[in-house]
Amino acid sequence: MLVVDKYCGTVIQPRDIVFERDAVTALTEILGIMADQVMGEVSNPRWEIAKLADLEARLMQPADGDPVTIGIDDAALLLDGMAFTEVMSVEFPWFEMVQWTADFVTAELRQHWTEDEWRDFSARA
Repeated sequence: MLVVDKYCGTVIQPRDIVFERDAVTALTEILGIMADQVMGEVSNPRWEIAKLADLEARLMQPADGDPVTIGIDDAALLLDGMAFTEVMSVEFPWFEMVQWTADFVTAELRQHWTEDEWRDFSARA
């Protein structure tokens, strides 16, 4: 399902999700790391800076306890950024904490869509 939301444009299979403030902080940190990577790329950046900025704005917009509308495409973008961050952190002494956080956030994001929805979305690429 593709929906146009008045706040966030087009999202694929949207869900309204309530994130705790610490989760929003962690997700925006990941988006910041991704944006830094995009800014450092001369050609063929891995992500679109406009998409990163849009998602960050949507995450930051609601008050505590209010839901954020994100699509499966947004969740996939965040998961890709988490995987990138995890790979780039492998040499750091706090890698196990990064790994644990990535596993936790992955489970938290993936739970909002079925395995079939994830497979269908992955097949689109």
